[in-house]
Amino acid sequence: MHRPQGEKVWFIPDAYIPELSSGQLTSHESVCVLNTASEDALLKFTIFFEDREPMEDIMVVVGARRTKHIRTSSLHKEGAPIPVGVPYAIEVVSDIPVIVQYSRLDSTQSENALMSVIAYPIK
Repeated sequence: MHRPQGEKVWFIPDAYIPELSSGQLTSHESVCVLNTASEDALLKFTIFFEDREPMEDIMVVVGARRTKHIRTSSLHKEGAPIPVGVPYAIEVVSDIPVIVQYSRLDSTQSENALMSVIAYPIK
């Protein structure tokens, strides 16, 4: 049996899906999750905004001893996606410890930028 590594609560305070992209690559963000446990992890996403109520209880499963790259543009609540061109923040709560990384590809200019950081864990 593999012992889970990581934490159960993670925050990503700076998230943003650009409205426009240039060239062949589409700007996007991903929440990358590593589950080292022998059981599936059930994740609950909450999306916070500056000027509106949060999108809550967006559920995602990450398989046992697997990684999953979750594009934020794929997260929907009642059929509504996260809006583009609007700053937001992400809370990820897991039923077992996991490791969370955040990546953003910004292709709004011809010189693409890729940024990746470990999310902020809460013990």
